[in-house]
Amino acid sequence: MKKILYSIVGVSLLGYTPLFGQIDTLVQSKATKNPLIIELEVENGGILASKEARETAFQSAYYNGVNLKVGWRIQKSDDQYFALYNNPIYGVGLYSSTFNTDIIGSPYAIYGFVQTPFGNLANKRWAFDYRIGLGISGNFNPYDEETNPLNQVIGAKNNVFIDFGLRTQYKLSPKWRAGLGLAFHHFSNGAMRLPNSGVNLIPLTASITYQPHAETVLPDKRDIRSYERNIYYHINYGIGWKQLERDIDTRFLKTTLSAYASAHVSHKWRMGGGLDLFYSESGNSDQIAGDKSGTLSAKLSYGPSFYLAHVLNRNLVLNGNVGYYLHKQYFNGEITRIFLRAGARYYVYKNINAGVSIKAHKGKADFIEWTVGYTFNRNRR
Repeated sequence: MKKILYSIVGVSLLGYTPLFGQIDTLVQSKATKNPLIIELEVENGGILASKEARETAFQSAYYNGVNLKVGWRIQKSDDQYFALYNNPIYGVGLYSSTFNTDIIGSPYAIYGFVQTPFGNLANKRWAFDYRIGLGISGNFNPYDEETNPLNQVIGAKNNVFIDFGLRTQYKLSPKWRAGLGLAFHHFSNGAMRLPNSGVNLIPLTASITYQPHAETVLPDKRDIRSYERNIYYHINYGIGWKQLERDIDTRFLKTTLSAYASAHVSHKWRMGGGLDLFYSESGNSDQIAGDKSGTLSAKLSYGPSFYLAHVLNRNLVLNGNVGYYLHKQYFNGEITRIFLRAGARYYVYKNINAGVSIKAHKGKADFIEWTVGYTFNRNRR
């Protein structure tokens, strides 16, 4: 009798085994979706300005802002960078703000962002993340000699919007999180329209996040391949415009031709170097260049530069340069020997990339570069 009973139990367990396996597969399949994330964030305070700007443009100003962000947590992709960055959130944000003064205006912005978790990802209550955002803003009340002379910080209605953030979140329920953090915002038109000292903010933030499908999975890093060892060769062309003096309304064309070589030093970073050649149309202007007007040396400048790329995924990189002019012209806005560049580029088709960056000297913008480029010897895996 006992043998018969054991046989029945054994057959029963064998019969249930495929069912258990099927249920586990269904749960895993459901968990590997890229879930929707909806977030509302409010922020205030933190205006960074010189004493002169506080007494003019920011007189009696107080900053308040709100962000509505919609994104997707990338939990399922054949791009291993999403696992390396701990299943980040990619999305679009809408920003609206007020300085409670008509001098600056009430700017808004639309931007793309990536939000990356870090720390102990297995913690069921607390979470930490940082974000990077880039977009276009509008509705500033720019400087005008007659109607708005106190706004000495921004000369254009529409400007580039740059956003960084750091935050901690507490899980209220499987679908809801509350967060507190610190942000940095920068608004600039890259000297396309003067004045352009820019608007800089470091506000405190409070957020509420809703995830309709609460299932999340930890990043699977078991099959991460080694980074590429080959050398990349980059050719880039950039174009932009610059106003050099406030009493001269002309915006002069500026272009860049760049050639670099770079190699991975880790999965997330590439380093290298190359040469930048700059053309400034203002070198043809008698008002700007004086006796040197029209000469090749008045229009061209050049120098070597260190190249740095922060790789966010297979097609998206943040790029930066630190360069040194071997030849420059002060009247073209090249006010120091050292020049800087920071921006983002996206590979739109195979090895062809497009992007935007800001070239600067010290903390002063030179111009916004809209770039296209091609990378040789790049594996698209």
